[in-house]
Amino acid sequence: MYSTIPYIKIDGGSTVPSSHEVVIEMPLAVFVNGRHALTAMISPTELEEFVTGFLYTEKIISKLEDLESLHIEAQAGKEKIVTGMSANVLTKNPFTLILSGKTVLSGCGGDTSYLDADRLPKIQSDLVIDHSTITNIMKDTLVSELHTRTGGIHIVGLFGPEGRICVMEDIGRHNALDKAIGYGLKHDVDFSRTIIASSGRISSEMIRKCLIANIPIIASRGATTTLAIRLGEQSGLTILGFVRGQKMNIYTGIERIRNKDSV
Repeated sequence: MYSTIPYIKIDGGSTVPSSHEVVIEMPLAVFVNGRHALTAMISPTELEEFVTGFLYTEKIISKLEDLESLHIEAQAGKEKIVTGMSANVLTKNPFTLILSGKTVLSGCGGDTSYLDADRLPKIQSDLVIDHSTITNIMKDTLVSELHTRTGGIHIVGLFGPEGRICVMEDIGRHNALDKAIGYGLKHDVDFSRTIIASSGRISSEMIRKCLIANIPIIASRGATTTLAIRLGEQSGLTILGFVRGQKMNIYTGIERIRNKDSV
């Protein structure tokens, strides 16, 4: 997940050779039924989970059983150094409509799907949790040795009422969310009873992925956007931002959050 990279450190008036850990970023080319569907710039871990989650949130598959096979291979350049990865997917429907070779960038999701609020699904869930549960989930999510080492990773946790299901790390928060959703699909998780916790900003694309998976609550240590809030209002999704310690902002779906301290 990281490499130790040399650099020159300037500290005051001194110049000192040094080194530190830097997160790895590499391309993952995904081929569906023999056609190039996308290239994602990604951290090279949990790649099967990412591909599964991405195909699901892009509606290329509607369930795990739609996958006939999924194989990940390394792509090597000169001196057999790995320069990227490729994923080859076969679906049970060989005529499945796929993406047109788009590139998903690590920073902000790249060329994401067009958002039509009227065509997005509505959340179907009766999940209600205490606000203290959100606080504990965020603490659990943000414990990351990799982030401590590099400072360059996003973290997304998938939790149920009983606790952690998985925590995924990636240079892109959208990638990490797809990994978490892919893990949930592979382990037959009931998404209507889950919460997403994120280290990064809640964007409209993060909301879209939660709606496709029917995840009723998303919380972040950071901010959210106006479009994300509007989509949350229209779809019945609960959005919480700036979850830090006992404090948090509830932007939508307050009916899912119990506050024991309220009168």
